[in-house]
Amino acid sequence: MPQRWLPWLALALLLWLIYLLGPILSPFLIAGVLAYLGNPLVTFLQRWRIGRTLGTTLVFLFALLLAAAIIIALLPTVRAQTLIAINYLQQYAKLLQTQLLPQISQRLGIPIDSHTLTAYASKNASKLAHWASSSLQVALISGSGILSFLMNFLLIPVITFYLLRDWPRLLQRLDELIPRRQLALVRQLAIDSDRMLMAFLRGQLLDMLALGATYAIGLSIVGLKTALLIGLLSGLLSFVPYLGFASGIILASLAMYIQGGTLLSLAEVWAVYGVGQVLESTLFIPILVGDRIGLHPVLVIFAVLAGGQLLGFVGLLIALPVTAILIALLRHAHRWYRQSRAYAANLPQEE
Repeated sequence: MPQRWLPWLALALLLWLIYLLGPILSPFLIAGVLAYLGNPLVTFLQRWRIGRTLGTTLVFLFALLLAAAIIIALLPTVRAQTLIAINYLQQYAKLLQTQLLPQISQRLGIPIDSHTLTAYASKNASKLAHWASSSLQVALISGSGILSFLMNFLLIPVITFYLLRDWPRLLQRLDELIPRRQLALVRQLAIDSDRMLMAFLRGQLLDMLALGATYAIGLSIVGLKTALLIGLLSGLLSFVPYLGFASGIILASLAMYIQGGTLLSLAEVWAVYGVGQVLESTLFIPILVGDRIGLHPVLVIFAVLAGGQLLGFVGLLIALPVTAILIALLRHAHRWYRQSRAYAANLPQEE
């Protein structure tokens, strides 16, 4: 086998292993992203003559304290609003049976038996509840489901700590494996990919937080009782273009309708999401993300769907970061092609 094929064979083998090990890679990928985001902070502390281990410990403790403070501050409100949302769902099911279905049947001229639909839904709901109960009992008996969750929950901070502490050493080991003739090119590709990936992750996280806060504050102002819950959910889902907007405006409209809102209050909910979209396009994206990413919304949606289809939850985690890196590599390939003889041969000759 020609030696030039070895790197491609190694890459294919790596992708095959990732596909096989997909179910257990989630904690490692999450830890890798957290370590990648935390590395600049530890590097900054090293400039102040703070050792790598101590700097990692300080950043780690700060992150844990910040996460604990956010959870303690938001958990009571989120819990209370979750109970309200469950109550709203029950009221909406009753409203659907007693008012909406008869109105739809009358306007369309199609007989809709609400009692039959209710019986069918109840039958399937009881089956679903029985299946969930049986699955929960099996999980409790075997302990594998709970054990797997606890293991992942405990592994993420441990793996994050060691990856963050040894990040420069790991990069050095990878650098030593690169063929010397391609070293300069690979380093430049790595630098460009790193810039794009970091800009993407930072910008996307900040955009999600800004949108979630905007929706939560706006819905609170218009009087929605589940404002924080729906606002945060809308912000979290906004990593896929328009998913957070669509799901949020539907949930908020239903909640406001069940809450006894008028057409004016529904219009206020729609205005909140409209203002959020305007702020995202005119303020959040230009300032927080900028033009350095260049990921088209259609490409983002395709990447998320493709990642989920190929690797499940792991694919959802790595879809957008991998796409950002590929965009950086394709830009290099485009520049290389524009400077190649193949491209120059197609240009008209100057007389």
